[in-house]
Amino acid sequence: MARRTTSSSTGTSPSPRNRTPQPLPRRRRTFGDFVKALGAFVALLVLLVGVPGALAVSVGWPLPHGAPQMEWLQREISVSTFINVLTVIVWFAWAQFTACVLVEVKAALSGVGMPNRVPGAGASQLLARQLVAALLLVSAAAASFTPGLSQLGQSLEGNQHGSVAAAQQTPGLFGQQQEQAASHAAAAVAEQAADAADAAAHADGAGATEDGDTKYYRIQPPEGRHHDSLWEVAQRHLGDGRRYKEIYQLNKDRTQPDGSKLSEASLIRPGWILEMPGDAHGGELVEMPDATPEVSQQVQQQIHDYAKTGDQQRGGSANRQNEQGDRDTAHIHVPQQRPAGEHAAGGEERREPAPAEAAQASQGSEGSGFTFGLPEALVGAPLLAAGLLGALGRRRRQALWQSALGAVGGRRGMEPPVPTGSAADAQDALLVGADPEGVRLLDLSLRGLATALAAESRPLPTVYAAWLGGNGDLHLQLAQPAGKPPTPWQLGQDQTFWMLARADAEQYEEVDTAAPYPGLVSLGTMDDSRLLLNLEAVPGIVSLSGSAADRAGVFASVAAELATNGWSDRMTITLVGFGEDLTPLAPNRLRHLDDVEALVETMEAETRQRRGALGAAGHDSVLTGRTGPAQHTRWAPHLVLLATEPSAEDAVTLAELAADAGRLGIGYLVGTESGDLPGAAWEMEITSEGKLLAPLLGLELDAQLLPVAQQRAVVELFVEADPERDPDGPTTTPPFLVDISEQGRPAVYARLVGSYEIIGLETPDGERSPLLHEALALLLLHREGVHPRVLSAALWPRGVTDDVRDALVERLRDWLGADPDGTARLGTDEAGRLTLAKTVVSDLDVLRSLYHEATQGKGVNSRVVRGRLLTDALVLVRGPLLADRPQGRYGWLTHEIIDAQLPLLVADIGLALSAFHLEKDRAEKAIEALNASMNSAPRDERLWNELLRATHATGDTDRLKGLAADLVTRSGARGLPPRTEALLDELLPAWRTDGAAVG
Repeated sequence: MARRTTSSSTGTSPSPRNRTPQPLPRRRRTFGDFVKALGAFVALLVLLVGVPGALAVSVGWPLPHGAPQMEWLQREISVSTFINVLTVIVWFAWAQFTACVLVEVKAALSGVGMPNRVPGAGASQLLARQLVAALLLVSAAAASFTPGLSQLGQSLEGNQHGSVAAAQQTPGLFGQQQEQAASHAAAAVAEQAADAADAAAHADGAGATEDGDTKYYRIQPPEGRHHDSLWEVAQRHLGDGRRYKEIYQLNKDRTQPDGSKLSEASLIRPGWILEMPGDAHGGELVEMPDATPEVSQQVQQQIHDYAKTGDQQRGGSANRQNEQGDRDTAHIHVPQQRPAGEHAAGGEERREPAPAEAAQASQGSEGSGFTFGLPEALVGAPLLAAGLLGALGRRRRQALWQSALGAVGGRRGMEPPVPTGSAADAQDALLVGADPEGVRLLDLSLRGLATALAAESRPLPTVYAAWLGGNGDLHLQLAQPAGKPPTPWQLGQDQTFWMLARADAEQYEEVDTAAPYPGLVSLGTMDDSRLLLNLEAVPGIVSLSGSAADRAGVFASVAAELATNGWSDRMTITLVGFGEDLTPLAPNRLRHLDDVEALVETMEAETRQRRGALGAAGHDSVLTGRTGPAQHTRWAPHLVLLATEPSAEDAVTLAELAADAGRLGIGYLVGTESGDLPGAAWEMEITSEGKLLAPLLGLELDAQLLPVAQQRAVVELFVEADPERDPDGPTTTPPFLVDISEQGRPAVYARLVGSYEIIGLETPDGERSPLLHEALALLLLHREGVHPRVLSAALWPRGVTDDVRDALVERLRDWLGADPDGTARLGTDEAGRLTLAKTVVSDLDVLRSLYHEATQGKGVNSRVVRGRLLTDALVLVRGPLLADRPQGRYGWLTHEIIDAQLPLLVADIGLALSAFHLEKDRAEKAIEALNASMNSAPRDERLWNELLRATHATGDTDRLKGLAADLVTRSGARGLPPRTEALLDELLPAWRTDGAAVG
């Protein structure tokens, strides 16, 4: 018989292996276990025998002795009647508890399947399970039973570690009790992941195997409460329990003597026949046809019949693999893409290669990872870049508001710092690579799916991975088939794929539901598809091997995307062994721990708490807890990223904690030097060439990395945007000041505040005019310069070729023309960025310059000049920025903070002009200036407060009451800000009770 091995026959180093949790030390029974068992026995005796005995002796028969009569309803309720009613209730509770005990005892002794649920028995069955398990704790069956006890809180917490370890030592029982509770998802991957690696070798050698040299094993009946398992069979006869997968592969889906089939490695029955590998040894084996005399004729006939199924099964398996393409859920398959012809083509110059494709195509000869001055690690990571860019924008807006409200002294009106050097390159790379529309559609699609399933009263399926195709379609790979997906989702290439076309995703609207799969994170690309692995759903630890530097790039990328992604509501990311400097990316999500000891202590407590919470809520897993009334208050994921390899003892502890992690919403990604980590369900390797390998999962990805240099540059962007950093350092001077005198009249003047108008240029040719106007607007808002790739990414978000981009730049240069001295108005600086000449000016530039000159220039020493400059500035405000921009264009404005800057600037001008008028007691002029500013900044609390003060200065109480009522109405359900309430208490004490004020 051909001998089967699990290692590669080549001379290369072994590839990462994907294994179920490796055997952990078997826990010995202690004196405390016997004490618990005795206590459980006494408690069961009291509850099952003592309670009914006490009721029979003290109360007797509680029900009436005759037929019910109408006059009973008119009788007075006596003490005895009340006691009898309570007695009946207690009898019902006793009967229900007794049924729970019988169900739990049957499940514990049989060792097959999960206990049946007694209707309405929640707490009673939980107590029965605890007592029965404690009673059986001194037996071998307790190892398989204790995973269910993890939900019971702290009473047996001291035994949890040993229980999980024992469960992993006997994977058959562990699979029956725990992995079935997780809808067989863990078993599908953890027990079949290694099969594909040696399936071909087995198929080749199987044809040479004949009955004459084939060995068989017959599953033995249980001894006491100990049941045989594939792990123990492999341990006894192959010398390594981990080789149980070879036995499983030889026998899966073959008809057994009782008519059933082996479909899961954790489910075997006494009397079944198992074909064994050729190197199996031991006295319990049977070799055909020379069976030992101890084997009966009936058993010999069963083995003979079973041997025939092997030949048929091997042929059938080969045929099925040819027909179905090996759709084993132990693999993460690349989804089949729809033909390109099914998608509508884009415009003349739009919808060319996607940003990631363009990045790869242009990488060219530079081996440093930089092309045209930009780091490709960020350009080629669209979801990561979009998350970082969105988080950076929120941070900068927060800094602006805190500065405006005086939260940080000396920074009012401050412009965000303009990044330079590597930080500027990183920002440009984020702008080029970001795909905010892809993030938005992914978020809408996942939440829409959760809403649709909830409407059909269907649970969320366990999702191992999501694939984003190059055509924009979304494919979810399920742990197991979950039926027909809700509309507009469709079945993909097989029953384990649900697919949503991009066009259908665009029809989704925002819904108020919890994010169903917040643990999805990008790992890389394969065959034009981007893989997002659901770390939260992996049945155990995901290990990552490779050099420390290569692993660091993967860990940093995963941490940064999890901390800033747009498809998660709440989560905690715990970083151990790296990432202390990453916390500025998301201080509310990222947490850094110093060592593994602190991690173990933290996760033991959280695992205990989550088990108890799930049990108390009656949920099987966090997926069932993410729908319904409780979805916004619990079940947030916790993802642990441990970059350094733990010690052997810590690895065992983490394996125990991770055994039930997928059900609890906890994921573990652990780095290892050796690639051999206890409890690792999935194993991956990062190579020095940037490949992420998981051969037994069927993956070979171009890894998504965040190298150290880019990591530092990105963090610098966030640190510079911190509103509390170095308050005395930055200045409030705008990045570009214009000459506001008559001599400084510009050659080209663009009005951006309000309707978009250009003065000084001829209107370009019709169809290209919108594109040129949009390009000019982008350059006017970034006087520091715009990288050509940033410009092309803004105008063509889904990618464009270099020749189209260069043609646009040349047309823009020709349109802008040159100054009288011959200097082109569109130039290029030393870094290759496109810049505008000083003779090309926007009204936003003039607005900033007027305010700066009034408050920090000539207006400081001249009241007349200050008033004129502030008035001129307020006149320039004609509405919101680019008020009439066409729909579908200017999407890059979502990356900008100008929408927050402009209202604050207008409010600052209005406040300054109001103060100017109030100095001379011109309250009406002050009110006029404030009202003009509120048209652009209606939510600015500072304007509200100054308007109240100016109105109070008029002495018109009725007018003040009307204004107070208007402010209350504007504030809506949130109510007035505290500072405004305090001011009203001072200026209008009766505003809370006055009808006009609340009115």
